[in-house]
Amino acid sequence: MDLLYFALLCSVLIFVHELGHFVWAKIFGVKVLTFSIGFGPKVLRFRGRETEYCVGLLPLGGFVKMLEENRQEPVLPEDRKRTFEAQALWKRVIIVIAGPAMNILFPVLLYFSVFVGETRFSPPTVGFVLPGHPAEGKLAPGDRVLEVDGERISTFAELARIIGESPGKELRLKVFRDNEHVEVVVVPEEKVVRKPLDIVEKVGEIGIKPSRPAAVVGISRPDSPAYRAGLRTFDLVTEVRGRPVKTFADLETALSENHGETVPVTYLRPVKVPRAFGGLAEMAVYESGVAALTPEGGHGDLEERTGLESADLYVFDVAEGSAEWSADMRPGDRIVEVDQAAVTAWATFLERLLVAPDRPHTVTWLRGGVKKSGTILLRREDWIDEYGQHRPRYFVRASNWSPVMPEAYVEHASLLPFALRSALDETYDVIRFIVVGIVRIVEGKVSISTLGGPITVYDVVGEEGSKGVSYFVWAMAVISINLGLINLLPIPVLDGGHLLFFMFEAVSRRPLPLRVREIASLVGLLVLFVLMGVAFKNDVERRWDVIQGQLRELVD
Repeated sequence: MDLLYFALLCSVLIFVHELGHFVWAKIFGVKVLTFSIGFGPKVLRFRGRETEYCVGLLPLGGFVKMLEENRQEPVLPEDRKRTFEAQALWKRVIIVIAGPAMNILFPVLLYFSVFVGETRFSPPTVGFVLPGHPAEGKLAPGDRVLEVDGERISTFAELARIIGESPGKELRLKVFRDNEHVEVVVVPEEKVVRKPLDIVEKVGEIGIKPSRPAAVVGISRPDSPAYRAGLRTFDLVTEVRGRPVKTFADLETALSENHGETVPVTYLRPVKVPRAFGGLAEMAVYESGVAALTPEGGHGDLEERTGLESADLYVFDVAEGSAEWSADMRPGDRIVEVDQAAVTAWATFLERLLVAPDRPHTVTWLRGGVKKSGTILLRREDWIDEYGQHRPRYFVRASNWSPVMPEAYVEHASLLPFALRSALDETYDVIRFIVVGIVRIVEGKVSISTLGGPITVYDVVGEEGSKGVSYFVWAMAVISINLGLINLLPIPVLDGGHLLFFMFEAVSRRPLPLRVREIASLVGLLVLFVLMGVAFKNDVERRWDVIQGQLRELVD
């Protein structure tokens, strides 16, 4: 099956490339003698009015043979104006550049086909507001954003795109809240995003998430009504007095008017299974239960009257032997402060640690109503990424458990424009990434060992193809862009080499001598073989263990 995927990908991309040359040659009246996909013995061949169309056995290349003066074949007098050389320079440039251009533009169609098939969109409803960000105090969970600067939106993805494109810019949001429309003005803060290959992007962020926290509770006071009733931290409340509860907001609503009446609370409690599947996995199972909860009287909030709060700030797991474990942090602890600064969300806890990952941090937490603190230095790992660049990674070895309840999916009101815009954005991102990668290799900042050859392509295509059609299409798009950009490199025998010849012709007002072009093409071919040899060597080194194993099987 992998071989089929590989053959299909090669055939499609080569066809697209050669079609670009073919179509523009025909448009400009150049006589095309042969249009061939694949090399080796011809498995399919038929003749048109003046062009022979062929399909070769090996789908690893192709060519469009045009009528040229310097070929061995004689050129009839009536065909002299239809040779490639007889065309104006700008026409020849277009014919040559059309092949790589098709490989670069074809992914727009591929990405479009993927995006247009999406049907599951989250609505533009605020699920959670991160403390300390621009949306705090302006937006609230449950707000439905209808418009941004007069532009109507129907999905959270549209809202996120507009915010991401507007760092430092004032945005006017039309919000539906409590059965009325309100206008909210918010200015996204600028966030620097560092990507591989030293690519830096500046995006806008206001600190909202699309889904509301589930009704998973945290209990920090052992003397609280919730604890006395038998509820514990990380219990997932499912019903209050027989009324279904899905989100923590639902739980707050269900108990908002209760000031002393005992009510049954149904819950599911996650219980960790030690050495699940023989120690191969970490797993927990739910145990169900019912608690008789009696909130205190008064007019305080839910935590004050019951002891219940969101489990977001509670530690669910701590890796034994980690700095967090050595500091005496344990599951069930509630994070309170980092470096004497109050923490109101787990995301804020992580931000405070990662803003200065190389220095120790003093963390304060509650356990059984008692404050404890310890000093934590994040674990650092230095690694070499897939592009040969050295990078540090920092790990917080404590984690929380705060699942969310997604909103009901909606249809996109402008699916086709969304799909086209997303396809163009994705194509641009891939082009930029590949171009930067080539520049980094030339600069020596990225190892040439990152080059991959046909074996790598074969592996990637087989792996993505096994995941489904959309993954295969995605891989085809990336490889197509690679093929188009590589063909534009100024190496004779590639399309970029021909463009280089045309540049000299434009400057000198006459074509380069045939002998010069032949020698340059020979050098270009040598360079190409060297690059292919390096790529093949890299492929073999990456798969050497697999190759050795297969050789042992053959010998045995």
